[in-house]
Amino acid sequence: MKFKLFKDRKGKADQAKNNQFVRLGREIFVAARAGGPNPDSNFALKVAIESARRIDMPKDNIERAIKKATGDGDNVEYEVIMYEGYGPGGVAIMVKCLTDNRNRTASDVRAVFNKRGGNMGESGCVSYMFDEKGLLTIDREEHPLDEDELLMQALEAGAEDVRTEEESFEIITHPHEFEKVKTELEKQGLAFTEASVSWTPQNTIKVEGENAEKLIKMMDSFDDLDDVQDVYSNYEIEEDEMSRIG
Repeated sequence: MKFKLFKDRKGKADQAKNNQFVRLGREIFVAARAGGPNPDSNFALKVAIESARRIDMPKDNIERAIKKATGDGDNVEYEVIMYEGYGPGGVAIMVKCLTDNRNRTASDVRAVFNKRGGNMGESGCVSYMFDEKGLLTIDREEHPLDEDELLMQALEAGAEDVRTEEESFEIITHPHEFEKVKTELEKQGLAFTEASVSWTPQNTIKVEGENAEKLIKMMDSFDDLDDVQDVYSNYEIEEDEMSRIG
């Protein structure tokens, strides 16, 4: 089973979707506050709106977040903070947060690390194990593309590589080339099930048994925190082990 971001795990469906709405609402707010309300001239906002639409976030929620960000009545300021540490089995974990109160967020994140068998470290303690990359994902069932042709197409657009997974193609870009590559490939008719700049592990650690169970509980606990936007880790859990854990 390939490495997955925690947000892709299945949890309680309704609560999980609500959590996603909250996170994407904040992303839209921050993007609109920084670059204006027009997605045609604000690439970060465009990507955030596309992500929201992929999970069927109501149009009213999207418009409300933009109006809130560009109006005069809301003085809330969010900042992005990355917390780093180790989880069960010695896996490396990076927790990306978007917060208006860093003391509260640091306390909440530290509590999850401590309660779930890990420990939060200093900035930089695990980030060297990851690379920041743009990731464009194509569903292979919806788009049965020729692997070699897609590779050439992506490289010509400025991508670094294309990975073929069982259910998807993953186009990898330098973070600074992400906008250019995405825009160019969309002009050529490609559509993406995911498009984001994230942190990918250079290597993975296989986790099983009790450590796997503790790790999944830790990911769920991070998922429950409103300030957490994403969690990146270098763990690998086999499918049969995931089925056992449930």
